[in-house]
Amino acid sequence: MLNVKRLDVEDAERLIAGAEAKARDIGVPMCISVVDESGNLIAFKRMDGGKVHSIQVAQDKAFTAASARFPTSQYNAACQPGMPTFGIHTALGGRISVVRGGLPVFSDDSVVGGIGVSSGTPDQDTEVAQAAIDHWLEGAR
Repeated sequence: MLNVKRLDVEDAERLIAGAEAKARDIGVPMCISVVDESGNLIAFKRMDGGKVHSIQVAQDKAFTAASARFPTSQYNAACQPGMPTFGIHTALGGRISVVRGGLPVFSDDSVVGGIGVSSGTPDQDTEVAQAAIDHWLEGAR
Protein backbone atom coordinates (compact mmCIF):
# COMPACT_ATOMS: atom_id res chain seq x y z
CA MET A 1 0.00 0.00 0.00
CA LEU A 2 1.20 3.52 -0.80
CA ASN A 3 0.79 6.55 1.41
CA VAL A 4 0.71 9.56 -0.88
CA LYS A 5 1.30 13.12 0.26
CA ARG A 6 -0.53 15.72 -1.81
CA LEU A 7 -1.66 19.30 -1.73
CA ASP A 8 -5.21 19.97 -0.59
CA VAL A 9 -7.56 22.80 -1.53
CA GLU A 10 -6.32 24.99 1.34
CA ASP A 11 -2.71 24.53 0.15
CA ALA A 12 -3.73 25.36 -3.41
CA GLU A 13 -5.52 28.51 -2.32
CA ARG A 14 -2.45 29.62 -0.35
CA LEU A 15 -0.23 29.04 -3.40
CA ILE A 16 -2.61 31.05 -5.56
CA ALA A 17 -2.69 33.87 -3.00
CA GLY A 18 1.12 34.04 -3.01
CA ALA A 19 1.25 34.02 -6.80
CA GLU A 20 -1.45 36.65 -7.10
CA ALA A 21 0.32 38.96 -4.64
CA LYS A 22 3.58 38.74 -6.60
CA ALA A 23 1.78 39.21 -9.92
CA ARG A 24 0.18 42.39 -8.58
CA ASP A 25 3.60 43.51 -7.31
CA ILE A 26 5.14 43.23 -10.77
CA GLY A 27 2.01 44.52 -12.51
CA VAL A 28 1.30 41.47 -14.65
CA PRO A 29 -2.10 39.74 -14.34
CA MET A 30 -1.54 35.99 -14.48
CA CYS A 31 -3.26 32.68 -14.97
CA ILE A 32 -2.32 30.42 -12.06
CA SER A 33 -2.84 26.67 -11.91
CA VAL A 34 -2.22 24.31 -8.99
CA VAL A 35 -2.27 20.53 -9.40
CA ASP A 36 -1.74 17.53 -7.15
CA GLU A 37 1.29 15.21 -7.34
CA SER A 38 -0.21 13.40 -10.33
CA GLY A 39 -0.91 16.57 -12.30
CA ASN A 40 -4.66 16.70 -11.63
CA LEU A 41 -6.13 20.18 -11.25
CA ILE A 42 -6.93 21.33 -7.70
CA ALA A 43 -7.41 25.06 -8.23
CA PHE A 44 -7.10 27.69 -10.93
CA LYS A 45 -7.35 31.46 -11.06
CA ARG A 46 -7.32 33.79 -14.01
CA MET A 47 -6.65 37.28 -12.74
CA ASP A 48 -8.51 40.09 -14.50
CA GLY A 49 -6.42 40.73 -17.58
CA GLY A 50 -4.78 37.29 -17.64
CA LYS A 51 -4.35 36.18 -21.25
CA VAL A 52 -6.94 33.78 -22.65
CA HIS A 53 -4.37 31.40 -24.15
CA SER A 54 -2.55 31.34 -20.82
CA ILE A 55 -5.40 29.40 -19.21
CA GLN A 56 -4.29 26.16 -20.83
CA VAL A 57 -0.60 27.05 -20.80
CA ALA A 58 -0.63 27.52 -17.00
CA GLN A 59 -2.42 24.20 -16.53
CA ASP A 60 0.07 22.41 -18.78
CA LYS A 61 3.03 23.94 -16.95
CA ALA A 62 1.66 22.77 -13.59
CA PHE A 63 0.89 19.30 -14.97
CA THR A 64 4.40 18.96 -16.40
CA ALA A 65 6.18 20.18 -13.26
CA ALA A 66 4.25 17.82 -10.98
CA SER A 67 4.30 14.75 -13.19
CA ALA A 68 7.93 15.14 -14.30
CA ARG A 69 8.92 16.21 -10.79
CA PHE A 70 11.16 19.05 -11.97
CA PRO A 71 10.77 22.60 -13.31
CA THR A 72 9.56 23.03 -16.87
CA SER A 73 12.78 24.96 -17.53
CA GLN A 74 14.67 21.65 -17.39
CA TYR A 75 12.60 20.29 -20.28
CA ASN A 76 13.25 23.51 -22.17
CA ALA A 77 17.01 23.01 -21.97
CA ALA A 78 16.78 19.30 -22.86
CA CYS A 79 14.24 19.70 -25.68
CA GLN A 80 16.56 21.30 -28.22
CA PRO A 81 17.37 19.50 -31.50
CA GLY A 82 19.88 16.75 -30.87
CA MET A 83 19.11 16.61 -27.14
CA PRO A 84 17.66 13.50 -25.43
CA THR A 85 14.11 14.81 -25.01
CA PHE A 86 13.78 16.64 -28.31
CA GLY A 87 10.12 16.46 -29.28
CA ILE A 88 8.81 15.71 -25.77
CA HIS A 89 6.54 18.75 -26.04
CA THR A 90 4.44 16.81 -28.54
CA ALA A 91 3.79 14.00 -26.04
CA LEU A 92 0.41 13.52 -24.39
CA GLY A 93 -1.37 15.58 -27.00
CA GLY A 94 1.01 18.50 -26.51
CA ARG A 95 0.38 18.66 -22.78
CA ILE A 96 4.07 18.51 -21.83
CA SER A 97 5.27 22.10 -21.46
CA VAL A 98 8.85 23.12 -22.09
CA VAL A 99 8.18 26.78 -21.28
CA ARG A 100 9.52 28.19 -18.01
CA GLY A 101 6.96 28.99 -15.32
CA GLY A 102 6.07 25.52 -14.03
CA LEU A 103 7.53 24.36 -10.71
CA PRO A 104 7.01 21.22 -8.64
CA VAL A 105 5.92 21.74 -5.04
CA PHE A 106 7.88 19.71 -2.50
CA SER A 107 7.14 18.69 1.06
CA ASP A 108 10.32 17.24 2.50
CA ASP A 109 11.62 15.09 -0.37
CA SER A 110 8.23 14.35 -1.91
CA VAL A 111 6.57 16.15 -4.79
CA VAL A 112 3.10 16.98 -3.49
CA GLY A 113 1.93 19.04 -6.45
CA GLY A 114 2.85 21.60 -9.04
CA ILE A 115 2.19 25.21 -9.93
CA GLY A 116 2.04 26.70 -13.40
CA VAL A 117 1.91 30.41 -14.13
CA SER A 118 1.40 32.10 -17.49
CA SER A 119 0.73 35.53 -19.04
CA GLY A 120 4.07 37.23 -18.45
CA THR A 121 7.52 36.54 -19.81
CA PRO A 122 9.03 33.18 -18.87
CA ASP A 123 11.14 34.99 -16.23
CA GLN A 124 8.06 36.71 -14.78
CA ASP A 125 6.07 33.48 -14.79
CA THR A 126 8.87 31.67 -12.94
CA GLU A 127 9.27 34.53 -10.45
CA VAL A 128 5.55 34.44 -9.64
CA ALA A 129 5.52 30.63 -9.33
CA GLN A 130 8.50 30.74 -6.94
CA ALA A 131 6.85 33.50 -4.88
CA ALA A 132 3.78 31.28 -4.56
CA ILE A 133 5.87 28.40 -3.22
CA ASP A 134 7.72 30.71 -0.83
CA HIS A 135 4.40 32.04 0.47
CA TRP A 136 3.06 28.49 0.91
CA LEU A 137 6.21 27.41 2.77
CA GLU A 138 5.91 30.38 5.14
CA GLY A 139 2.44 29.17 6.10
CA ALA A 140 3.72 25.64 6.70
CA ARG A 141 6.12 26.76 9.44
